[in-house]
Amino acid sequence: MTSKVARNASWIIGCKLVQSILGFVLNMLTARFLGKSSFGSITYAMAVVSFVVPLMRLGFGNIMVQEIVQHPEREGKAMGTGVFLNLVSAFACIAGVTAFAYVANPGETETVIICALYGVKLIFEATDLMSYWYQAKLMAKYSSVISLIVHFAVLGYKIYILASSKSVYWFAVTSALEYLLCSVGMYIIYHIKKTQKLSVSLKLGKELINKGKHYILSSMMVMIFAETDKIMLKGLIDSSATALYSTATILAGATGFFFAAIIDSFRPWIFEAQKNDEELFKKRLKMLYSFIIYLSLLQSIVMTVFAKPIVLLTYGEQYYESIGALQIVVWYTTFSYLGSVRNIWILANDKQKYLWLINLFGAGANVVLNVTLIPLMGIYGAAIASLVTQIFTNVIVGYIIKPIRPNNAIMMSSLNPNCCLEAIRKLLKKEPKTGKK
Repeated sequence: MTSKVARNASWIIGCKLVQSILGFVLNMLTARFLGKSSFGSITYAMAVVSFVVPLMRLGFGNIMVQEIVQHPEREGKAMGTGVFLNLVSAFACIAGVTAFAYVANPGETETVIICALYGVKLIFEATDLMSYWYQAKLMAKYSSVISLIVHFAVLGYKIYILASSKSVYWFAVTSALEYLLCSVGMYIIYHIKKTQKLSVSLKLGKELINKGKHYILSSMMVMIFAETDKIMLKGLIDSSATALYSTATILAGATGFFFAAIIDSFRPWIFEAQKNDEELFKKRLKMLYSFIIYLSLLQSIVMTVFAKPIVLLTYGEQYYESIGALQIVVWYTTFSYLGSVRNIWILANDKQKYLWLINLFGAGANVVLNVTLIPLMGIYGAAIASLVTQIFTNVIVGYIIKPIRPNNAIMMSSLNPNCCLEAIRKLLKKEPKTGKK
């Protein structure tokens, strides 16, 4: 099974690597072309739309892999029902985003239009739920190749609008185009590989909503401490401050696809262990924790040391002020990935009801810190607020809430470097050709 996890991760990582490099280069060119003000407006729209993504997803993204692994006999019904409900909620969310932009930015017609155009992506992002079927079946090579092909297509579109000096509105619809093409490609492959047709069941829909509801509020809380800083920077300072800070966060999260791929590939392997052996489940979870911790710490050290040349070579002199923010904010990535691994333990142990409380602590801390530090320190205050929030939410709160403490024990035990080495050995070990697991 470990070789399957490694192969699955390699497909995701390989294709995402190419996609990430191309996307990063285009993002850099877009930031240079649009300038701090217009680029700040785009990142502001991204932040506003991100707030409603948890409402659109209804928490299904957190439970779908487990649903398919544990109930393969109804996977077609689960996927069809989930996509349908996500589509319904997507239209309501677009209306909400547009209304919020209109009220929060009186007289700024361009900002309202950009938010509305960017929000269209929610319709097509709703169908992204199908990607969890590929994860559950350890068939990531298909979804990865689709994403890569689509990315090249969208790359051509972005190059065209850059070369043609199109307005900022053209940039606002690129995400919608990418999700549209991905959803079409994933459905075609699913139709070929499926064992069941997609169908909709209101009864199963209620069951999925009941199971995923704990993630809606908690995910919204995550978005509050992930995106509030960008929105507050625009409100308290200006769009340029949002652009500068966003540059730092984009660079800090540039390798996020790699860590997400590792976590996504380990997830079904860990859930499979839980069905038969609780100790094996804990061991595999500890291996994942250790692998993520040490790799992310290495990344943070490298980016802190080379922050100045990284910013200047990518975004240029006009984003010079992002250097200090990058050196601070890059350290929060380690703690944010810990939260993603923790959520595997929470779902496996049916502790979803505590998610909203965990993230309520985080959201509250983030808002207070941003309100206090942004007026005093600008983008550096926002960076410090993000770092402290992630440490508080993904480590300290785990000790405050008693039922979550067993996860913290696993996490702390994973600090042993031998756990990381074992994880690497397991991933590289070839699966025996006996047909047995």
